[in-house]
Amino acid sequence: MELLGLLENIPYQQDTFFDLSQRKVLGIAESSAKTENGFVFVAIKGTQHDGHQYIQDAITRGATAIVGEDEVEQELSVPYLRVENSREVLGRLANNFYHNPSKSKVMIGVTGTNGKTTTSYLIKHILETNGISCSLIGTIQTIINGKSEKSINTTPSSLTINQLLAKSEDLVVILEASSHGLSQYRLEGIQFDVCIFLNLTHDHLDYHKSLEEYFQSKASLFHKLKNGGIAIINTDDYWGGKLFNQLQGKVDTFSVGNSDHNDYVIDWTNQLIKSKKNNGENEWEQHKIEFPMAGIHNMYNASMAFVAAEKLAVTKEQIIAAIENFPGVDGRFEVFKQDNGSTVVIDYAHTADAIFHCLQTAKSQGAKRIVHIFGFRGNRDETKRKEMLQISADLSDQYILTLDDLNNVKLKEMLETLEALQGKFGNDKGVIMPDRTLAIEYAMTNSQSGDWIIVTGKGHERYQQTFALPIASDRETVTFLQQQKKMID
Repeated sequence: MELLGLLENIPYQQDTFFDLSQRKVLGIAESSAKTENGFVFVAIKGTQHDGHQYIQDAITRGATAIVGEDEVEQELSVPYLRVENSREVLGRLANNFYHNPSKSKVMIGVTGTNGKTTTSYLIKHILETNGISCSLIGTIQTIINGKSEKSINTTPSSLTINQLLAKSEDLVVILEASSHGLSQYRLEGIQFDVCIFLNLTHDHLDYHKSLEEYFQSKASLFHKLKNGGIAIINTDDYWGGKLFNQLQGKVDTFSVGNSDHNDYVIDWTNQLIKSKKNNGENEWEQHKIEFPMAGIHNMYNASMAFVAAEKLAVTKEQIIAAIENFPGVDGRFEVFKQDNGSTVVIDYAHTADAIFHCLQTAKSQGAKRIVHIFGFRGNRDETKRKEMLQISADLSDQYILTLDDLNNVKLKEMLETLEALQGKFGNDKGVIMPDRTLAIEYAMTNSQSGDWIIVTGKGHERYQQTFALPIASDRETVTFLQQQKKMID
């Protein structure tokens, strides 16, 4: 591609005089280390590194042009194109280079504080069960053309997304849209056929500063709908209701909730979703949803997936059959039965709302006693910790505060934090056990029939710290302990 073609419809200022018309572009890089001969290097200011410091390295590696925000004082041997926002422009450059790949795909964007992964995997399962091939870009992994790779971020960079879309031969692409990804322009230039809003609860306020700012980031996904695209919104959520009102008259919008004012009505008591018949009359038809994943929150996830699949012309009967056979998702209310009659659950829940639903689900499943094991991530939103602890103290029969990712916080400092929180907001049902694997072992060893042990916070993720037992995830810890017990018995 010619450089001028790459820059089409992108405002820039050329700080050094070069003839751009003869320059060819063979690729784009946002890291100087990945720059090759003929690439355009985009200098981005990150939280730890400033790409402008690596401009000369990119040129040495063969960059044909540089795009950046800052004025560059030194004389460069290639064109320097100054823009207002490098992150935003990266998405537009990638979109131009890969010829707007989202245009030729059926794009589904899923956003929300909780439930993005479960809903995305369920939509993929429903569609593929009915012969529609899907790519998935999300928290756990990226799946393109049937091949999967572990994810680094829920929403990758705009360059990576465009590369994946260009590579995909699948008809549908399902993408988990995080608030960080949206606010950092990682979805710049991507257009969607279906956008789904699940919920918004207290999270990431160390980054967004307020719930309103957090909401605006989530809501920006719906500005990326294609002409004729549709929005599916959970209006039982306060912020979902606000978004629904904002989109009315602007976008084809479908509401999901527990009142008859919605387009799709959830009856979670009887596990039903109701939709209006296509006969012009105000009549409803009911559909029983036997979703293998328990809990009201998962009923919402299943209902949102139901609506999305129906809008993509899968029949209701086909959708229901697929939902009943959903195999589940790693680290999302993943259930392990013990020989002594107790149950262990691993869940990614890391917000107060998600913990509430996990513990309530255990109660609704007949738990005689609940033991909750969880911790707090270092250098992450500290304002949600109080509510997380209070909910656990209220709903569990015993809770164990343990370590989550320290994220460069010193162990002593985190332990002091746990002690302070326990002393101020906890109760006499709580203990502190720093080693996560030993906390799980203690709970499993001392469990009885009817007990539910709920381990939250990590889900599918691997441990960053080294613990006493020779394993690297909650799932591995549980299975290791189960196998160990069988060997002893």
